[in-house]
This record gives sequence, C-alpha cells and structure tokens, in this order.
Amino acid sequence: MFVPVAPHHSRAILLMVLASAFIAGTTLLAKLLGGAALGPALHPLQISHGRFLFAALAVAAVVGVVRPKLARPHWRLHAGRTALGWGGVTLMFASVAHIPLGDATAISFLNPVFAMILSVPLLSERVGPVRWLAACVALLGALILLRPGFGSFRPEALLALAAALIFGVELILIKKLSGREAPLQILLVNNFLGLCIASVAVAPVWAMPSPAQWAALAGIGVLMAAAQACFVNAMARADASFVTPFSYLTLVFATLYDGALLGHWPDWVSALGAGVVLAGAGLLAWRQGRLRHVA
Repeated sequence: MFVPVAPHHSRAILLMVLASAFIAGTTLLAKLLGGAALGPALHPLQISHGRFLFAALAVAAVVGVVRPKLARPHWRLHAGRTALGWGGVTLMFASVAHIPLGDATAISFLNPVFAMILSVPLLSERVGPVRWLAACVALLGALILLRPGFGSFRPEALLALAAALIFGVELILIKKLSGREAPLQILLVNNFLGLCIASVAVAPVWAMPSPAQWAALAGIGVLMAAAQACFVNAMARADASFVTPFSYLTLVFATLYDGALLGHWPDWVSALGAGVVLAGAGLLAWRQGRLRHVA
C-alpha cells in the first residue's frame, strides 16, 4: 500500500509544465536522430529501444536509492500497456522525423479522445453529447493537420494519428493499473518490459550509433523517465481536470524547439489544425472534470 501525497496545486502545475518540456525534448531528439542531423539516420525501432534502455536505467537508479516496497505486479495489464506504449512511441518517433514537431504533437493530443471513444465498447461507459462534440472537434483538427486538399498531404502524419490511437488504448489500461499499484512500481515494470520488447524488435535494424547519437538516445530515455515521474506526481497532487490543460504546453515547447533550433515555424494550416485539436481536447478535459465533481 502506498500513502497518497497531500494536494498542492502550484507544485502540480510546475510538475506538469516540466513534464511538458521534457516530452517535447524527447520528440526533438528523436527528430534529430531520425532525420540524420547527428549522423546516419537511425531506425525508429532503434530510437524507441534507446528510449526504453536509458529510461529503465534511470528508473532503476531511483528505485535503488529510494528502495520502495514493491507489490506483486499485475503482469497481464503491464504487458498489454507496455506493448501499446512501445508501439505508440515507435510510430511517434517515425512520424516526427518527417513532419513538424508541432503537427505531430498536436495530433498526439487525440489520445484522450480515442480513449473516450474506446471506453464505450471496452469499459461500457456512457458518453454524453458534449463529449461526443469534443471528440468531433478534435478529430476535425487532426484532419486539417493531415492537409487533404491543401496540396501538401503528409502520409507520415498518419503515423502520428496511429500513435495517438494506440496511446488512447494504453490510457485505458493505465486507468486500470493506477488504482492497483504504486506509481514508481508502474514506471519500473513498464520500462523494463518495454526494454525487453524493444530489444527483440531492434535486433534486425540495429546499427552502432555515433557518440552524439548515444548522447541523444540517453537524453531521450532520461527525459522520458523524468517526464513520467513529473506527470505521475502532478496527477497525485491535484485533480486531473485541473492539471491536464497544462499538458497542452507540450505543443508550445515542441513548436519553440522546432522553430528556434531547426527553423521550422508553423504555417497557418498547422496553427489552425493545432488550435482546433486543442479546443476539442480542452472541451473534453473540462467536461470530464465537471462529471467527476458531479459524481
């Protein structure tokens, strides 16, 4: 049994902002690795392997220092959640190598929308008209980001869309796990199972990284572990409906990183699509928060 931490709204906001900055940093590094900016382009499977390798090492180091009391994991839930997470991360890394970070990040915000849609058949949840409206608005934004009819359709954006769908299914399993096990245990099991899956998948395409690529791979893993820790602790210190909107800063950080470091500033189509996605996701978060308070 783990003891819940005391609510602390300002600390929760800070943690969510840090998580957003860290997550945007991982996608930037993945873009550099997949786009041949640090040497020969690495395969997305190798980038996701590096993410799980160094994240597992970081989490293991924390566990070694903190020495928490671990319970028996629910292996089936962990296996399903981790397989989905690995697949989603790999598709996301493949996508950001070819499309702007801001577009890929905006599309990734569809994952709670997909989780809501899938909760109807998988969890027998009832979804009202406001949440269906939010889902439709967010999906419209994703359609704009795919750019059909704008003369610059990006099939690579479909990879980000598939990643968001997979992350949506993963969210459902995370909900089931969060009430059963301590956050640090969930992170530990997730990253080590993910490392096992990624190690098998990367074998056919693995290539020796350059020193700069090793550093970037380590950066992805450490930043992802830090983002997960910040996110989990933020959710523990405030209601999800309060802190979730701050996660949308990931889009701001991703756009700034892409523009300032790579010179890729969003055009009007990207700005419009991202705004529509965020409007739908924000409406969904607001409505879900209202429903929790009513319940």
